[in-house]
Amino acid sequence: MPAKSKVRVLIVDDHTLFRESLSRLLQTEHGFEVLHCGSVQEGISILEDSPVEIVLLDFDLGNEKGSSFLAKAASAGFQGKTLLLTAGVNELEAADLIRHGISGVVLKHSRPAELSESIHKALEGKVWFDQTYLKRVMETKTASEARSDSMIFTERERQVLSLVFEGLANKEIADRMQISESSVKSTLQQLFEKTGVRTRSQLVRVALERFKDQL
Repeated sequence: MPAKSKVRVLIVDDHTLFRESLSRLLQTEHGFEVLHCGSVQEGISILEDSPVEIVLLDFDLGNEKGSSFLAKAASAGFQGKTLLLTAGVNELEAADLIRHGISGVVLKHSRPAELSESIHKALEGKVWFDQTYLKRVMETKTASEARSDSMIFTERERQVLSLVFEGLANKEIADRMQISESSVKSTLQQLFEKTGVRTRSQLVRVALERFKDQL
């Protein structure tokens, strides 16, 4: 059997020592193939020349912001996943990045095993948000919430959605709630229909942006 190809990761961070150290860590301890750079344009050039499955993106890139990279990557046809890897970003900035399609937020002080897990979760189409950070985001009222939606989630929908935020798969949610996996799938379908989305990552983005007050 052919050897399983390594996941190719791109780190975009303007702190050279950090990204070089992280690159060595991910390659030696977790088996990823890693590229890294320090600016938006360098990152876009790499994406245009090399297939990359996931980007670890810092928000503050000196004179540039991570949202600029996301917009240019989308225009360049990037189809992979992006995780925000940051020392900290405020809730309004995070909401903007969520609208741009990131798959999660990982704090730089997280354990290496958590970062590795977040990468694999994102590649599976799941979302990953540092739980302390997510709680703070959900507790913060933003201007967009002022235009309240009349939609009301049921208690089960809220429970399932909160576990989706934790990055759990359907079976794990079923085990946690002590219900059948088919019930979880049915509830997720109801959530998709209510919010007008098709994927779990879209569901998280819409829920955080428009229905945070119900969670």
